[in-house]
Amino acid sequence: MIEKRDFYINGAWVPPVARNDCPVIDPSTEDTCAIISLGSAADAEAAVAAAKAAFPGWAATPPAERLALVERFLAIYESRLDDMAAAISLEMGAPIDMARASQATSGNWHIRNFITAFKAMEFIRPLGPHAPNDRIALEPIGVVGLITPWNWPMNQVSLKVTPALLAGCTMVLKPSEESPLSSLLWAEMMHEAGFPPGVFNLVNGDGPGVGSVLSRHPDVEMISFTGSTRAGKAISLAAAETLKRVTLELGGKGANLIFADADEKAVERGVRHLFNNSGQSCNAPSRMLVQRPIYDQAVETAARVAASVAVGPASQPGKHIGPVVNKRQWDQIQGFIAKGIEEGARLVAGGLGLPDGMNKGYYVRPTVFADVKPGMTIEREEIFGPVLSMIPFDTEAEAVAIANDTPYGLTNYVQSSDGARRNRLARALRSGMVEMNGQSRGAGSPFGGVKLSGRAREGGHWGIEEFLEVKAISGWDSTQG
Repeated sequence: MIEKRDFYINGAWVPPVARNDCPVIDPSTEDTCAIISLGSAADAEAAVAAAKAAFPGWAATPPAERLALVERFLAIYESRLDDMAAAISLEMGAPIDMARASQATSGNWHIRNFITAFKAMEFIRPLGPHAPNDRIALEPIGVVGLITPWNWPMNQVSLKVTPALLAGCTMVLKPSEESPLSSLLWAEMMHEAGFPPGVFNLVNGDGPGVGSVLSRHPDVEMISFTGSTRAGKAISLAAAETLKRVTLELGGKGANLIFADADEKAVERGVRHLFNNSGQSCNAPSRMLVQRPIYDQAVETAARVAASVAVGPASQPGKHIGPVVNKRQWDQIQGFIAKGIEEGARLVAGGLGLPDGMNKGYYVRPTVFADVKPGMTIEREEIFGPVLSMIPFDTEAEAVAIANDTPYGLTNYVQSSDGARRNRLARALRSGMVEMNGQSRGAGSPFGGVKLSGRAREGGHWGIEEFLEVKAISGWDSTQG
């Protein structure tokens, strides 16, 4: 049994003010794999105070020195990738091979991209040739509260902590209580890298106990949150009292538009993309819109692929999918599957209950619904599980209308061999990101959405700039540098 009750505050591991044990459940077995403590308002206050005290010194640290510490941290992180993968696999159920290949390595991928972006940034630059004595200065915003989710823990921690560090901010991280082990390991590596006390602080806890304190705190200048739209709304309301900056990366209900001229692997690629991480990704292509001439064949293909997807324990090597994170999530997904059947969608793969041969663990059968009509519950709501909704369409205009008829707007997908069509759709789709023909976005591309998906832009120079204030200066003496 792993016991990790302490928090990382002001450069040291400290016990909670009041012990409040919380079990961490292995979703593959339903057994307790670790015990942490949930922090209180007093723990959060101590962490904010440490970050506030450290801010002046860290903000004044030359950018080159901040960069050197982040590069030192990167080397440590990469030396412990196996440890990180094991922690993620245990706490949230990512199969161990996937945890090594994708979950853990998302952290160093983002760190490297931020380093590249940082090296190209100008923190004091001219306004323009029309105003030779004006300068624009980019300065750290101050103490930031970082609240991260359980589904891609290191992806999100690295997307928030790294740019905040490089920008010159100090911070308090509250990771999800469902996946705290990976963030505690991150804190160990921060300590080993030698960041000054108070620059990085970690307090485990839930939303009411720690998250709400950070959101309301007058000494916290910014909240960066990734999670549910419901929680994002609550954080925005709490933060409004102090007029702090709030950046939100929230849910999604991505549409994957597959045209009759798409490549032959488009349907299978879309199904497997959705099932990756057991469907627990905000940018999952959970609505597959297929042009009618190829719709029946696409349904057959999707059903066949879903039936071929193995489900198994996170500790087992292989390319299977693992469990979903907890019983609450499992119950919600079962409710959505039942609702799809009740509302008349055609179940062509998967369905209710545990996969065959399993009687323990939060496993969901890879599920495909065909003939889903716009407006059905499974077409509107973010399911956050391995459940695909397939919808036929006739024209490009119809596909765009269906895709955009959602309160979300994170990622949409297009599959077509017609370049002009792809370009039109990339502009017409209402989302922060559009990925086409299976091509991933490049290094440094910003991640974020519109509408109820939030309006954060994480990654690249955009991700660093989120933690910076813009200061306009006149009367600058250019002879002094």
